[in-house]
Amino acid sequence: MNPPYDERMTQPPITVRRARTPDVPKIVDLVEPLVARRILLGKERVDLYGAVQEFRVAETADGTVVGCGALHVMWEDLGEIRTLAVDDEWLGHGVGHSLLAALESDARELGLSRLFCLTFEVAFFGRHGFEDMGSETVDPELYAELVRSHDEGVAEFLDLARVKQNTLGNTRMLKVL
Repeated sequence: MNPPYDERMTQPPITVRRARTPDVPKIVDLVEPLVARRILLGKERVDLYGAVQEFRVAETADGTVVGCGALHVMWEDLGEIRTLAVDDEWLGHGVGHSLLAALESDARELGLSRLFCLTFEVAFFGRHGFEDMGSETVDPELYAELVRSHDEGVAEFLDLARVKQNTLGNTRMLKVL
């Protein structure tokens, strides 16, 4: 009797590791098609280099980068999953799951207890324990601190009017670790 067929067995295994500066051009290649389709917000290359320490990449045994994702700390207990992207040929092969698991591990190491994401991929994040935030508000004292930030992710978390053009159609989701 043959074991059940798993299509992932036909693909070489992937490894998730911290991103390095030479990975930034491949991150750009992964993200640009999603920016063109208005699924992700565009980031300047200089900003990606500045945030490279927030990124993890998924690579095949031959070193080909097939996915990326970032964890951005927003507050003492709150982080944001950003720029999660997988090469189209690798969709459905566990790359996104592996990246998200690594980012969640990083969040726990940093002492975070909540993760935020702004996404069109509600089903994917829902399968991983994220829930629609709805109109959840934060404590007024915390709001007063967060609203000072120039970070667009913080503005999206707070659902500020100045980022509404970025959030149209997206769902604000939260996971408690």
